[in-house]
Amino acid sequence: MRTKVVIIGSGPSGLLLGQLLTNAGIDNVILERVSRDYVLGRVRAGVLEEGMVSLIDRAGAGQRMHAEGLPHDGISLAFDGRDHRIDLHGLTDKRVLVYGQTEVTHDLMDKRDASGALSIYEAGSVTPHDFASDHPYVTYEKDGLTLRIDCDFIAGCDGYHGISRKSVPETAIQTFEKVYPFGWLGILADVPPVSHELIYANHPRGFALCSMRSQTRSRYYIQCALDEHIDDWSDERFYDELRRRLPAEHAEALITGPSFEKSIAPLRSFVAEPMRFGRLFLVGDAAHIVPPTGAKGLNLAASDVHYLFEGLLEYCNEGSAAGIDAYSGRALKRIWKAERFSWSMTMLLHRFPDTGEFGQKIQEAELDYLVHSTAASTALAENYVGLPY
Repeated sequence: MRTKVVIIGSGPSGLLLGQLLTNAGIDNVILERVSRDYVLGRVRAGVLEEGMVSLIDRAGAGQRMHAEGLPHDGISLAFDGRDHRIDLHGLTDKRVLVYGQTEVTHDLMDKRDASGALSIYEAGSVTPHDFASDHPYVTYEKDGLTLRIDCDFIAGCDGYHGISRKSVPETAIQTFEKVYPFGWLGILADVPPVSHELIYANHPRGFALCSMRSQTRSRYYIQCALDEHIDDWSDERFYDELRRRLPAEHAEALITGPSFEKSIAPLRSFVAEPMRFGRLFLVGDAAHIVPPTGAKGLNLAASDVHYLFEGLLEYCNEGSAAGIDAYSGRALKRIWKAERFSWSMTMLLHRFPDTGEFGQKIQEAELDYLVHSTAASTALAENYVGLPY
């Protein structure tokens, strides 16, 4: 088999890139190691920047997103027992859209099915080859056979643990990482959200986040130690702890119900440089991870897709390699700004074991300055809604 672009990974970034390429008449094949149902069962973030919303619209997959997504004009920073609203729209003239990553994936899968483009699920032992040359190819196993796809380019959209980054020689790549000394214990429950906007809470007992996936499905998190065990946290214990970390008005209004998903996620910042290796390009989590505090992970993957798609389009239509040559530098410039913002939000809102009394006073002063300074609030807002591509 031969195609123009092989995309490894059928998450949102792979599907979005594939659909943009398909719409532009550029042949592509998506390879995914797990089943379609498994991909759709993964629960992830759901705060979309306007840039990502525009890309989904450009892919032709935005109809349900606009019908069911929840536009948010602000967020709340809760500390000292009070809410402090950051008016995102008033400060930036932009807003975010709350729409679950699973729904984005579903919409893009449906669009790809309708377009007739090829996705191969449960493809084992996917391996990119000869990407340093002008004739790369990818092999995979399916139904007991080893198969090969020749191509011009390979897009590694297969996440932090995927094969794409692992296939790069260690001498050709540099990684940067920060691991945080805590995790997030999160639940999903079919209950109305406690507030119509996200609440980021800083409390002596630790951070908490109140988010949602819809008007009837809530996503709640609390900061926890890395050695916590999920079996030790009943729903009742979780809700009791969440209430302690929220302002009284929200604690009293919290509606509880049985969770249907519960997990503990460690927090890390990670970047791999560069993001291009000959004819292989890293996209999304294959190249970078951010702590979820800034709602940037999915949105960063979308900006990578934007830069790569524009470069591939230029190459295929005009024969110019300028865009693909610039891909890594352009993507990393925006990635590091989002890494900085996610790190700063994490440092601002969590309680660290080694903060000390002085550090705690500095954190409190920073929060107070942030909500009372228009300049500081604007800086937070413009980063939260997303920097321009």
